[in-house]
Amino acid sequence: MGSFPQIVEDCMGVLQVLSDGTVFRSKNIQFNMPVIHHENSVDFKDAMFDKNHNLHLRIYKPKSASKFHKLPIIVFIHGGGFCLGSRTWPTCHNSCLRLASALEAVVVAPDYRLAPEHRLPAAMDDAASAMKWLQSQALRENSSSGAWLSSGEVEFDQVFVLGDSSGGNIAHHLAVRLGAGSRELAPVRVRGYVLLAPFFGGVVRTKSESGPSEALLNLEILDRFWRLSMPMGETRDHPFANPFGPWSPRLQSVELDPILVVVGGNELLKDRAEDYATRLNDMGKKTQYVEFHGKEHGYFNYDPYSDAAHQTLQLIKSFMCDCDNSA
Repeated sequence: MGSFPQIVEDCMGVLQVLSDGTVFRSKNIQFNMPVIHHENSVDFKDAMFDKNHNLHLRIYKPKSASKFHKLPIIVFIHGGGFCLGSRTWPTCHNSCLRLASALEAVVVAPDYRLAPEHRLPAAMDDAASAMKWLQSQALRENSSSGAWLSSGEVEFDQVFVLGDSSGGNIAHHLAVRLGAGSRELAPVRVRGYVLLAPFFGGVVRTKSESGPSEALLNLEILDRFWRLSMPMGETRDHPFANPFGPWSPRLQSVELDPILVVVGGNELLKDRAEDYATRLNDMGKKTQYVEFHGKEHGYFNYDPYSDAAHQTLQLIKSFMCDCDNSA
């Protein structure tokens, strides 16, 4: 008799990979947080943006929108180690509600294909597709999103990309891919990128990675995400993981829009985020780095109404204003 397949990779029971290559995804995830429904100042709806891969996004629009004050657009790319997550998860949904209401912006939150069924660069390609979808809405008089993204109510040339964790990694690759001014997306224009605790990696451990584990994150989980998401046989020094690895593109000659990097002081990923911002600044790129003392990974999306989250929102609001004024 043959033996039953064994679990060889387990992501908190939500995602399991078996020895025969089968991938199991739980449909009954117990989140330890409620989905916020009482944010009455924001409407939201779903729309498909990629028929080929059956990918959807969720649009959030403040009810306070008026024809006298056009709203900027925030593209929110969720985290989850490239392996987990969805626009419907409370971590993503609650954060987007909060961003829309606090920043008075339309928030567009796309899903993307997940690893290991779809290894990188699938997620990065899907984020680029979402940006092209946004461009298609700007070019259409009657967009598939109806009045939600009408040129009379939103500023298609005031777009900000906000990536959380692995979404922050994707945001970096979008910034490099699109370059300053995001000319290939005209009339859409990205003004700046916000990387919330970006998920970068590397073969050589940093000091913070060698430190104590976080409440919800440890080095074993981070390494597992890389094993499952990277192209087969590649290491954490691959350009998808390490923006300054031995095979990564040289960024000195790449023109980038302004970047804000925000990280918790107790994060395993802290040193990589700080090194990323420092290196870009040394190259003359307009990069801002802010560290929230004592905070761990996910402090914003696990509680978008906390004091630290409020300070983060004020920081993002100031960054958006600076990008607008310097344009």
